[in-house]
Amino acid sequence: MGVHREHREAYGPGDDATSTAAAEARAAMVRGMADDGVLDDPAWRAAFDEVPRHLFVPYYFVGRPGGHDRLWCDDPDPVGRLRWLRGAYADAALATRVRDGELISSSSQPSLMARMLAELDVRDGQSVLEIGAGTGYNAGLLAHRLGDERVTTVDLDPEITESARTHLATAGYRPAVVTGDGATGCRRRAPFDRIIATCTLPAVPSGWLAQCADGARILAPLATGLIALDVADDPHGRYAEGHFLHTSAFFVPLRGGSREPGLPVLQRIGGLPRRALENDLFRFMLSLTAGSLDPHEALSLWEREGRPQRERFGITVGPDRQWAWLDDPSGPYAWSLTT
Repeated sequence: MGVHREHREAYGPGDDATSTAAAEARAAMVRGMADDGVLDDPAWRAAFDEVPRHLFVPYYFVGRPGGHDRLWCDDPDPVGRLRWLRGAYADAALATRVRDGELISSSSQPSLMARMLAELDVRDGQSVLEIGAGTGYNAGLLAHRLGDERVTTVDLDPEITESARTHLATAGYRPAVVTGDGATGCRRRAPFDRIIATCTLPAVPSGWLAQCADGARILAPLATGLIALDVADDPHGRYAEGHFLHTSAFFVPLRGGSREPGLPVLQRIGGLPRRALENDLFRFMLSLTAGSLDPHEALSLWEREGRPQRERFGITVGPDRQWAWLDDPSGPYAWSLTT
């Protein structure tokens, strides 16, 4: 699918030079992603080619010692505007909302978005629920691929949904933008063929399963990784199961719903060797088993099993419980996830 949309190429003091610079920067971003092998699907390449990211980030924040600098499209300094535009098309995550020094919303790294959209494995005619509206850019890519009526994006914060709706309309897209708790999904727009979360989950909300169509897929960040779950039915009811992808993933946490209990992982790892704590794969395992496995036991298991990659881990979500596992959902290494 994919429909050309009319959109306004720049905010504020835009001109032909700004529009040309935006088009060139977007093309360079897409070429770089294609060269890295993350845009093999022509439909997704067309979406990234045609959906203008800069319209979704009229301002964003870059870190500096002691705080953040705000880059914005209406900067009266042409150098500042150019810095904003170039940053909008960098293959990097952009902090778009900071409250009391805490990051509460961002625009994800485009190459990671492309990987996630490819793994979502959408087909023409399918409907998608996105959890975490962010700037609206990801919903715009989905709407380009599937059409407005097939896309729903949900966020708890009305300021975020209002700005996402505005950005989408400016770019020529009008999917359903809903203010609500993403942990409960969006029952009135169900069923969904695909659910994609763009915020980190402590566990997969079991209520999502009831809003899934037969053969649905769920893709979500969890424990610094990305879990891809396929939804199916058996005599005991509906369940979802799948493995983690190879890539790491760091997103803003889901707000609303339930929280992961206990202290953060890094406050419970005294006495562990530095070489382990600096290993990304061990930190992933620590996060995945938090609350179920003592960190020292986690280290012993991790080393005994040959320092397993993320792909050896998976999650099963059943009607009344869910658990993470290593190699086999019914095997000896399994840990409950609190929902």
